[in-house]
Amino acid sequence: MFIQTEATPNPATLKFLPGVVVLTDGTADFRDAASASEASPLAGALFSVPGVTGVFFGYDFVTVTKDGPDWQHLKPAILGAIMEHFMAGRPVMNSGSQAAADTAETDGEFYDKADEEIVVTIKELLDTRVRPAVAQDGGDITFRGYENGTVFLNMKGACAGCPSSTATLKHGIQNLLKHFVPEVQQVEQVA
Repeated sequence: MFIQTEATPNPATLKFLPGVVVLTDGTADFRDAASASEASPLAGALFSVPGVTGVFFGYDFVTVTKDGPDWQHLKPAILGAIMEHFMAGRPVMNSGSQAAADTAETDGEFYDKADEEIVVTIKELLDTRVRPAVAQDGGDITFRGYENGTVFLNMKGACAGCPSSTATLKHGIQNLLKHFVPEVQQVEQVA
């Protein structure tokens, strides 16, 4: 098994491409070892590497966020954990964990039912134009809400804590949404 690595705009995050499907549907974002170990054997193994502070799964990639040690010291252990996991044929997510993550993703949404048509357009633009580009950098952006002309988005994976995320949000995504949805006045990041 050959695992490629790619740098991301976030210097604290590295993207790993194992050459296999990681998650067939949606994404999964882990920011602590306890929830990671409970939901995913792979995330749990990655959090056992000293210095790992975040793990994010996309369709065909894993992004790992570090704190402290240089990548040259962490990379061999991370590559080993990913390779060992896939070679052993273990599931990426424990049964039921992905469904719970997907449900939680839409449960936290907020918007006025009168704005439903605007929200549908915003979500379609995010899914077709924004998310594929952000996935290339090892992250994801999801819709959280819409209120009084403000779109609220959650940035995950390499995007969370990235120095250029504010520019991406304000100059890229905000301008795109304002162009196609005149009702949008601004875009804000939420946790």
